[in-house]
Amino acid sequence: MKMSKGKKLLGFASLLALTVLLLVAVDSLPKRGLPDAPAHQVINAAGNPGAGAYFIRSAYEDAATPNMVTVVLGDYRSFDTLGEVVVVFAAAIACYLILRRREDEEK
Repeated sequence: MKMSKGKKLLGFASLLALTVLLLVAVDSLPKRGLPDAPAHQVINAAGNPGAGAYFIRSAYEDAATPNMVTVVLGDYRSFDTLGEVVVVFAAAIACYLILRRREDEEK
């Protein structure tokens, strides 16, 4: 089934508009490593301590683990990490079931 010239042009225009929108959004992001970027501030714009500053200061005291990444993923965000593992496991099971069904149909 062939697409009409108008549909192809509309698809190309939509793709071009999305590309321009993403490039403008990326250009407006703070530069990497900039010391005054919002992610690197200990005090946020409202004058309150930033959440990242707490995690950096308190990682060892809260979990007694020297690796800060392990503390964040295993202790502070453990339920979130568990949810991500469940989603990946469910996707793997779904892929297996779909591929197994195709093998059964071929026989």
